[in-house]
Amino acid sequence: MLPSLFISHGSPMLALHHGASGPALASLAAALPRPRAILVVSAHWESRELVVTSSPRPQTWHDFRGFPAALYEVRYPAPGSPQLASEIVERLGQAGLLAHLDNQRPLDHGAWVPLSLMYPEADIPVLQLSLPSHRGAALQVQVGQALSGLREQGVLLVGSGSITHNLGELDWHAGPDSIEPWARSFRDWVVQRLTEGDTAALLDYRELAPHAVRNHPSDEHLLPLFFAMGAGERFAVVHQGFTLGALGMDIYRFD
Repeated sequence: MLPSLFISHGSPMLALHHGASGPALASLAAALPRPRAILVVSAHWESRELVVTSSPRPQTWHDFRGFPAALYEVRYPAPGSPQLASEIVERLGQAGLLAHLDNQRPLDHGAWVPLSLMYPEADIPVLQLSLPSHRGAALQVQVGQALSGLREQGVLLVGSGSITHNLGELDWHAGPDSIEPWARSFRDWVVQRLTEGDTAALLDYRELAPHAVRNHPSDEHLLPLFFAMGAGERFAVVHQGFTLGALGMDIYRFD
């Protein structure tokens, strides 16, 4: 059975400059059973309601500005799966979570950037589920629990965000070994709570975790972790690291 994953997707430039995360993602994908489909909850699709992409051929969306021209040439032409999209809406409904379909939305970079390193052939159907961030972490745990059964059917469930995400405090000249203590301490607190299975503390992370608001001025990049956590049980660290001094690049799995 497939795990659920939390992937820190970093800068969109990860698609071109893979750093340490690229080989980690490629190795992870090689070690997993081949998915029949992939469902991504991305920090870059905030919404009021739960929405599932249902396009049979979603476009690649370059939902960012100010990057080199080569990045805008990258395409990830994975198919979609309208049938699976309808099943996801049905599963959510059975759990009391209203959702609807969107057959127009393209794949944002929170989905296609990490997947381009895991499955570069782009031959596995990819769907996205939106993130009603205003409803907080508890909803994401519920959503993960409602969809966890898809893992047994060969669907890889991915939360794509960032374990730390304060773009205003990044050091654009920092080397890979330069890590801000306040970012490391937050990451280590989260990992310890995940290891202990302390869901209550994690749900209250903004009050309990060290430097929580400094690491996440808004929490849309951490919320996909709660989706992955809800969809799986046994926690393991796949990869740890930082870039630009304070941008966490951790990858976790839940079996």
